[in-house]
Amino acid sequence: MNQTIDLELNVTTEQGLRALAEEGHTVEVLCKADPERKGPSWYGLWIMWTVGSDGQEKILVTARTRVTQNAIRVREFKTATGVISFLVGVGFSQASIPMKNGETTSHRLVSD
Repeated sequence: MNQTIDLELNVTTEQGLRALAEEGHTVEVLCKADPERKGPSWYGLWIMWTVGSDGQEKILVTARTRVTQNAIRVREFKTATGVISFLVGVGFSQASIPMKNGETTSHRLVSD
């Protein structure tokens, strides 16, 4: 019995997130640990995902692992600067970062 199962994973890579944001999906940033200030920088733990108009979510994962190895890892950001750099790289002109564990912020690309 040979059956092909078509799975649509609820994950995306950086390239996929960029494409989804350009299509109008919202990018959510979640703070997973209260950040601490060390010198001029803030260190914490943040993750991101997209939300489509249909409510479908896709979490950002690292591109270094392969689905076939069952080793998908959620991409984690350990500094506020890393979150800002990523969001600006996607095309956002502003970056809002949640600074308390459990809080989220939303970002949407604005088309001219």
